[in-house]
Amino acid sequence: MTQMYPSCSVMNLCDEEAFFNMNDLTKRTWAEISLPAIRHNYHAIRSTLPAGCRFLGVVKADAYGHGALPIARLLQEEGAEYLAVSCLDEALELRRGGITMPVLILGHTPAEYTAQLIENNLTQTATCLAKAVEYSEAAVRLGKTLKLHIKLDTGMSRLGYLCAGDLFEEGVGNIISSCRLPNLAFEGFYTHFAVSDEPDEDSRAYTLEQYRLFTAVLDAVKARSGITFPIRHCANSGAVVSYPEMALDMVRPGLLLYGYGDGGKLGLQPAMRLVTTVSTIKYHEPGVCVSYGRRFVTTRRTRMGVIAAGYADGLPRLSSNRCSYRIEGRDAPQLGTICMDMCMVDLTDIPEAEVGSEVELFGPANDICKLADAAQTIPYELLCSVTKRVPRVYTE
Repeated sequence: MTQMYPSCSVMNLCDEEAFFNMNDLTKRTWAEISLPAIRHNYHAIRSTLPAGCRFLGVVKADAYGHGALPIARLLQEEGAEYLAVSCLDEALELRRGGITMPVLILGHTPAEYTAQLIENNLTQTATCLAKAVEYSEAAVRLGKTLKLHIKLDTGMSRLGYLCAGDLFEEGVGNIISSCRLPNLAFEGFYTHFAVSDEPDEDSRAYTLEQYRLFTAVLDAVKARSGITFPIRHCANSGAVVSYPEMALDMVRPGLLLYGYGDGGKLGLQPAMRLVTTVSTIKYHEPGVCVSYGRRFVTTRRTRMGVIAAGYADGLPRLSSNRCSYRIEGRDAPQLGTICMDMCMVDLTDIPEAEVGSEVELFGPANDICKLADAAQTIPYELLCSVTKRVPRVYTE
């Protein structure tokens, strides 16, 4: 049987903290979030930064599935200077939860929400001159000032002021014009790297060119207008590990904070452990079809376990028949198509496994990267895919 913690704090959907005995959770599936691991990762990353460099913790997408409020509270207590989210709703969740530290919204917010941005002391990203004009007009009507960071598109081809090639002069001019608009306070200037986590030479050259363009625009804006920005930031997780010279005034680690992406260089600790239990054990003779689509057929007498997790909990259906989970210290191959609420595993060679045995879907004993490879995706997606019906259990 499984070893249980005596009690753990669980954050439910209403953000009310309660205490549960872990035995209550073994009835189905849960995600254990190690706060000491997050704390360790924060300090491990921080120790690599130059003196005075700020730390922005990326807590968008519910902190990559780890729970935005608990992680934001930890970062606020540990001394991080900034947080980043994707949208206004995520930012307001943090404010309602008592987070007072600066929060940068990385994505688009319509100008009609300028009042909410200002009232909640949120920092908005400006991605082009037209949007900066809209924010300025809204702030003027309110008689207040909105804090902004300018985002430069240096090669991601998503959001940001265009400035590459023939657009350099126009881009510099648009940034200067934006900074001169009334009722806007431009605190920061940033870009995002596309392949800073890729080790090949072509990716390295691309990242270095993105950085060159970023600094060239900064220099041109300063030379032509005298405008500077207190916070220049471009180092995402990949750049924190591979390009420490690009730390500048602030770094933006995302996946690193949750224990992945350092290649072992920083000694990070994965913070999430996705766990379920064996709910049923059955014996099948050779030639028995298993699950939807009959994509697995037994070739021997099989001791098959049904486990209480499926794609509605975050298991990628694409990994069906291509992955294994950790049970009683051994790998149990997953059998057949993963269903919405359950899936099957081969327990034939794990006789000590029984009903109630704990199953580590991913975690310290079952590397998430193996599951990501089986699903032809990346760890980011798997972490973010753990759904709301899976309780988060915060362990100290």
